[in-house]
Amino acid sequence: MLRIAVQSKGRLFEDTLHLLTESDIKISSSKRTLLAQSTNFPLEVLYLRDDDIPESVASGIADIGVVGENEFEERGEPAEVIERLGFSKCRLSLAIPKEIDYPGLKWFEGKKVATSYPNILRRFMESKGIHIEIHIITGSVEISPGIGLADAIFDIVSSGSTLVSNNLREVEVVMQSEALLIGHKDMDETKRETLQELLFRIGAVRQAEDKKYVRMNVPRARLGDIIDVLPGLKSPTIIPLADEDWCCVHTVLDQRRFWEIIGRLKELGAQGILVTPIEKMIL
Repeated sequence: MLRIAVQSKGRLFEDTLHLLTESDIKISSSKRTLLAQSTNFPLEVLYLRDDDIPESVASGIADIGVVGENEFEERGEPAEVIERLGFSKCRLSLAIPKEIDYPGLKWFEGKKVATSYPNILRRFMESKGIHIEIHIITGSVEISPGIGLADAIFDIVSSGSTLVSNNLREVEVVMQSEALLIGHKDMDETKRETLQELLFRIGAVRQAEDKKYVRMNVPRARLGDIIDVLPGLKSPTIIPLADEDWCCVHTVLDQRRFWEIIGRLKELGAQGILVTPIEKMIL
């Protein structure tokens, strides 16, 4: 049985459980418990605080875990990064009161900075040759300058709305962060085989992200031009129709260029375009 440590609440919890669900892994308990077992896959989920996950994986309490890159870097535990998962993206940034004129990093020399990530901040400032006083806070870091506890903050930023509401502005991005799948370095062979099956399922789900399956009727005379427009995986599927002057083309399009490509296809005579979401894609 493979044990995965998952954050017990918050966006990372929701994103991780969504990924497991999309991978057709059913968790037996609908209530929040410490340990829940899958009913159709050899996996059990251990719910922990996010800052406890790196240590639990490094020590072997859990075999694998999903954790924010920021938390993994801060803790510095000897676990291996198995996969970058691409969700729960954010950044760790320095922010100062918005009314202050900011000349560059030298502004921070001798300043007091509040943060929940002292190790990352210390390494960054040392690499820049800047000396600061670090004030460690585990709660609402963003209020520190407003109540006189610090001159600036170093914290997670997603949309930036929390900074704005506290009259702060982001001045330096120190690192980008996303969800990581980390693993215990000494997993036995049986657990590694289960892990490979899990990675296969996760890969199929991630391959399908932002992809659309598209079917369309096209005039055979314009088939070559239409194929040139399509960025399919290998080549589109061509199916003859009862009308010999027409055929049906099946392909996969990326959401990012979807409307651009659809517009060009219509200009080339494509009709009856049917678009279907893709649940999983196995390459």
